[in-house]
Amino acid sequence: MDRPIPKRKFGRTGVDVTILGLGGEGVLRTFGKEKEADALINTALDLGINYMESARAYSGSEAYYGLALKERRDKVLLASKSHARDKKGVLGHLEETLRNMKTDYLDLWYIHDVRTDDEVNKIFGPEGAIEGFIHARDKGLVKYIGVTGHHDPLIIKKCLESFDFDAVLVPVNPAEPFYKCFLDEVVPLASAKDTAIAGMKVYMKGLFQAPRRLLLSYALTQPISTAVVGCDNIDQMNENAEAASEFQPLKYKEVQRFTQMIEPYARQLMFYKP
Repeated sequence: MDRPIPKRKFGRTGVDVTILGLGGEGVLRTFGKEKEADALINTALDLGINYMESARAYSGSEAYYGLALKERRDKVLLASKSHARDKKGVLGHLEETLRNMKTDYLDLWYIHDVRTDDEVNKIFGPEGAIEGFIHARDKGLVKYIGVTGHHDPLIIKKCLESFDFDAVLVPVNPAEPFYKCFLDEVVPLASAKDTAIAGMKVYMKGLFQAPRRLLLSYALTQPISTAVVGCDNIDQMNENAEAASEFQPLKYKEVQRFTQMIEPYARQLMFYKP
């Protein structure tokens, strides 16, 4: 890699993050692969990547980070997520997360994978998850609060209207606009609030045989701070990092041509959502 990975402002946080982040999927969403996980995380650090995330739901991912980061913890914006919907549940998750990650605090803690109005009502209702998140921030256990979702952009929009989140993590790929478009529904509101936008599902889990470099370029051409990508191995990590270091925004006509090429397959591609 001849050039460092560029950085972008991460919303209102004042932190600059690399345009490529390491997600908690791939080899990190396993158990019993400590050696491979350690090598991957430290390779990412060596490449300059400074946004890394996991989730309470991601198998042994949090523990892998705890074993690998050690004295390099302060080199990254470290994030994790809780899928609990009540105050007691999220605080229990946070206790586990901090213990697994061997850290006293998270830089960023996300409410994970919000899908329905019922979940929104629970999260923002009495003794809901948001109360636990605010409590953790007030106690210095987390710096920033975020929300994630990949099923319905209108649900994530409701979340952003209900609380002043520091970050939002949503899908960014060329099939998404033909399904339910997070770029249209969520990005304008997040941008207006100076909420950091992170992109996920950039490669559509490999279901469409477009060049990975082109898919990454598509995502990074959008108004996001970082594209978060899980990796199966170090070769993938190096490939992604090289593509990010050489990133040039796609021209408008290139974006149009790419999305038109994918449109006939878009709904089929987006049905992968678990």
